[in-house]
Amino acid sequence: MDPTRSAGLDRAHVLALEWLDSLAGRPVPPRLTTDEVAQRLDPVLPDGPTDAATVVDELAAACDPGLTAMPGGRFFGFVIGGTHPAALAVDWLVSAWDQNSGLRVLTPAHSAVEDLTETWLLDLLGLPPGSAVGFVTGGTMANFTCLAAARDEVLRRHGWDVASQGLADSPGVRVVVGAERHDTIDLALRYLGLGTPEAVAADDQGRVEPAALAAALEAGDGRPTIVCLQAGNVHSGAFDPFEACIAAAHDAGAWVHVDGAFGLFAAASPTRRHLTAGFETADSWATDAHKTLNVPYDCGLAIVRDRAALRAAMGMHGDYLIFDVAGEPMDKVPEISRRGRAFPVWAVLRALGRDGVANLVDGFCDHARTFADGIAAIDGAEVLNDVDFTQVCAAFGDDDHTRAVVDSMLADGTAWTTGSRWRGRAVLRVSVSNWSTTAADVDASLEALCRAAAGNPPTGV
Repeated sequence: MDPTRSAGLDRAHVLALEWLDSLAGRPVPPRLTTDEVAQRLDPVLPDGPTDAATVVDELAAACDPGLTAMPGGRFFGFVIGGTHPAALAVDWLVSAWDQNSGLRVLTPAHSAVEDLTETWLLDLLGLPPGSAVGFVTGGTMANFTCLAAARDEVLRRHGWDVASQGLADSPGVRVVVGAERHDTIDLALRYLGLGTPEAVAADDQGRVEPAALAAALEAGDGRPTIVCLQAGNVHSGAFDPFEACIAAAHDAGAWVHVDGAFGLFAAASPTRRHLTAGFETADSWATDAHKTLNVPYDCGLAIVRDRAALRAAMGMHGDYLIFDVAGEPMDKVPEISRRGRAFPVWAVLRALGRDGVANLVDGFCDHARTFADGIAAIDGAEVLNDVDFTQVCAAFGDDDHTRAVVDSMLADGTAWTTGSRWRGRAVLRVSVSNWSTTAADVDASLEALCRAAAGNPPTGV
């Protein structure tokens, strides 16, 4: 092998293993600020070349103190998951292989793996066979992709072709959402030129109230309609009542999209599948494989029942491209150039198997239940949500004390838990989504929470 190439890879391999080995013992928050990390890097772009090993060493030395231990078992700040070892190893190959996976003829290896992974995912989640799965950058773009297909299709049913006529002078699209949908739904709608959606009432766990949805749909103005539902509220982890909501939406002629950024994989667990009952009758589903499935970043999944609708919204043609009659991977996603995202998804599914994915989901839920029970035992603490999935929201007396507990946890460094505001109260939020979290991690984090709630000085890891 070319020594110039191997030297950089060898150093990266060593430093990557050192980083992973450090996760069990290092404080979770970073030790330096953005400005402090910047001061460790040479601000002047050099005139000449620098060998790859030196570049790797320089970056690692400067950045290590500014890294958050997100891949470790004690990061509960956001629902972002970790990276399973099989997926990480294969992701290294993805970068080494350097395949632009947009065209089937150009990258048959990735296309074969993508086709198989698509079939596995639909089977695992109990979604309609033959649905299209697009591998996009993350949950936001998964929502965007599905809602683009929805927008174009509901307008097409009303005799309007967005591809040729644009949105100006169209009948418009009415989008109905729950009051506690995730903000990325609104963001995707803004990208799509659909504006602010119409919100209907949600219950005390953030679930859409079917009667409120039905009433809103009955009061419609005749415009093409999309209904967005949710599998996993970001605060409570709650799931919308899919059977009733989807039936009402379809009766009104609406397209139904399910935002399942982290909750969609509840369907893979026999003990949690009831949470998603009826969701398979929707028209599209979005999730982020980095979250509950624990593959590396840059891998959202946009799933659309009607393959033709997705291709009509996302596909393009160019005389210089080599098209295959079986259809192109790029016809299911916004990007033409993209990395081989299906490889790490295949790897984690192959490594875990059906039972392993179910155990992964159940483990997250069990840890969340342990957190809830431990927090409830703290004097003055209150768990505010029904802990049915992976989320725990807690308050520690009044808002000021709750915010102080959040700040104390970050200062302690044992675990990362995030502050938020839910239903008019300051809360501390625990999100369990990392394959490497152990019972010992949860116990240590609860001990830190007890210290923080009691106002004791932080001790760190």
